[in-house]
Amino acid sequence: MLSLITTAALFCLLSVSAPVATASDELFSVKEYNEFHQTLHSLQHEALPAKDFQRIRSNAGELLKRGDAIVRLGVPKNMAGARVDAFRRELKKFKDALGKFRQRSQKGTDEQLEVSFGAVHDSFEMLAGMLPRK
Repeated sequence: MLSLITTAALFCLLSVSAPVATASDELFSVKEYNEFHQTLHSLQHEALPAKDFQRIRSNAGELLKRGDAIVRLGVPKNMAGARVDAFRRELKKFKDALGKFRQRSQKGTDEQLEVSFGAVHDSFEMLAGMLPRK
């Protein structure tokens, strides 16, 4: 009986421990996109469904910092042809969405924050889909 309790306790401990990030956890071919996604993911899949706008606001600075790094990076070097122009257009949309999110995270209503966060998320998804594969 004691070993069953010990085994159950050990299982509980192992199941709640934080996962260790590995290189295989990187989804994108560009480091800045992986870093942005790390911050975005929990906000999109945890805070937003729970309507935890305070959490989104408190993490806005980090999301904006990582988003600004994507904007500074510009078009990835290994992208060529007509894809470059399309990428530049989407990067401008992303930059504009970040600007609106910056404003809404500081002075907007929860509804405005939700809309601007959604625009950042959607634009990021478009950019990420345009990235060259690993």
